[in-house]
Amino acid sequence: MMGFSWKLFYVFGILFWGFSQRWRTVESNGGSFSCEFRAIYNFGDSNSDTGGISAAMSEILSPNGETFFGHPAGRACDGRLIIDFIAENLKLPYLSAYLDSVGTNFRHGANFATGGSSIRPPGYSPFNLWVQISQFIQFKARTTSLYNQLTLNRRNPLTISNLPRPAEFSQALYTIDIGQNDLAHGFQYTTVKQVLASIPDIIGRLPQAIHTLYNEGARFFWVHNTGPIGCLPVSVLYEISKPWNLDKNGCVRLQNEVAVEFNRQLKDMISQLRAQLPFARFTYVDVYSAKYTLVSDAKNLGFVEAVNFCCGNCMKKGMANGTVYGNPCNHPSKHISWDGIHYSQAANIWVAERILNGSFSDPPLSIQSACHHQTTIL
Repeated sequence: MMGFSWKLFYVFGILFWGFSQRWRTVESNGGSFSCEFRAIYNFGDSNSDTGGISAAMSEILSPNGETFFGHPAGRACDGRLIIDFIAENLKLPYLSAYLDSVGTNFRHGANFATGGSSIRPPGYSPFNLWVQISQFIQFKARTTSLYNQLTLNRRNPLTISNLPRPAEFSQALYTIDIGQNDLAHGFQYTTVKQVLASIPDIIGRLPQAIHTLYNEGARFFWVHNTGPIGCLPVSVLYEISKPWNLDKNGCVRLQNEVAVEFNRQLKDMISQLRAQLPFARFTYVDVYSAKYTLVSDAKNLGFVEAVNFCCGNCMKKGMANGTVYGNPCNHPSKHISWDGIHYSQAANIWVAERILNGSFSDPPLSIQSACHHQTTIL
């Protein structure tokens, strides 16, 4: 009996050691434990695209990227995006775009987001969410096969260094930031009433995508809701001659009401997924409130009015009627909007500082604590 007990103790000890190696947490300076995510896999649109659409469709040119990178970096911004600050916060490299074939490194994740993408087709881009999920499945299968083959043959160490570790797919953070283009496309081609009616179908497509990722080993999800689309200068400028359509902060009221309803249904869906996938961990991030707070208090925070953007038509340079388009303003850091649609690096910094610490999250956990209940992982 004594020998049997010691055998059980030994077996449980080995199991505990294995799980501790599979998932580790590190103690922060404050004494609490934070997650040690090994990789990030991102899905979304231009709000988090780090080079996908620029590589696959139309190159994003200067002056994009000038503030931080000093050159175009595949981002529709003068510098870094929120996804870049997520990587920095987790002490990981910036994500390479899956669609970019030059100079990429997927050791610590990959970015499947592409500009113009939506949850459901049709939209502005062929790379809707389900296409991105399909790309991830293929990416995981091919990189795992290649890694195992190279490891077995003990060759091409340089190639191996750029590949994700198969065991780390279940230890990665899966970030999702998509939905804005579903609403924007609806506003452009249908009525507000029709956009509202389309939300259940749009949100209803997300569970299949997340269940698929879960079946591929994903356990930790960081999901952004959609921002105040009615506050984008491109939205406001179409309605500025109709002040009765604007709220007290100069945003298009009906468009923001639709975004709020979208987010309500998204949050409900996340709650349902928590019940369906008890071993997964979901963090719902209220990006809408963070961005609306920024827009509401722009002047007090050192920004110009939110309707003013820094660079008109920054996706390409040209001249029309003697006016040169594509030239940025002198002080991008004073602008919330970079090009009328996308946020400036300065605005992204402000928003990132507030959402990454858990102030706008449900549950209210920082991104470094998004592996909560990690001991229940299977």
